[in-house]
Amino acid sequence: MTGYPPEGESQPPVAGQGPFPPPGQFPPQGQYPPQGQYPPPPQGQFPPQGQYPPQKVRPGRVWYLLPLAVFVAGLVWLIVGITSLASTVDGLPRVPLPAGGTVNLSHSGGYTIYYEGQGAQSGNIPAFHINVTPASPGAAVSSLTRYGSTVTYNIGSHHGRAVLTLQVAKPGTFAVRPAGAPSGADLAFGGSIASGIVGIVLPSVPLIILGILGAVVLLIIRIVRKRSSRPRYA
Repeated sequence: MTGYPPEGESQPPVAGQGPFPPPGQFPPQGQYPPQGQYPPPPQGQFPPQGQYPPQKVRPGRVWYLLPLAVFVAGLVWLIVGITSLASTVDGLPRVPLPAGGTVNLSHSGGYTIYYEGQGAQSGNIPAFHINVTPASPGAAVSSLTRYGSTVTYNIGSHHGRAVLTLQVAKPGTFAVRPAGAPSGADLAFGGSIASGIVGIVLPSVPLIILGILGAVVLLIIRIVRKRSSRPRYA
């Protein structure tokens, strides 16, 4: 009986000897780094989920200052315009009814005569006549006609309606003599309040609306871009 392996032949490998590690120790112990000490992922690979750097959303919040400035400009224009209009109405030269009186009109051109009294807002003004004549040397009147449209105001204690248009050829002092006018009312002389209202509303309201719309558009753009910039995971 011969031995195994036969003489001259190599012995079979034995676990734990030579290049082969013992059972349960493949690969050789100590070849892998300890847990938690693995090197970072190679450059160009994505970091683990939840560790993406935040992306800056445009347009930035600083752009909200632009529509805010437009809105504030319109609001300031509106407030200043209303305040100026109220001051203008308060300062109109007036004559009482039915007594009449004199007014000083400092420039030539057109003037609007406003009735301030009962019925001014509704238009139920009692019928009466007035006569405007020069009361100072050099003053001259060109014409006195009915006002062609409806203009009313309600500012502070003054409630008026435009009733007549006076054309002054030369400035100066003028006598106003009413006939059959109601008591407790006034006639005010001044420029066109309608033009003043248009000069206030036309610039201010569009600016306010533009500022609000601009802020809304910026907000929508930021929301859409913020949602689109969020990372999507498979």
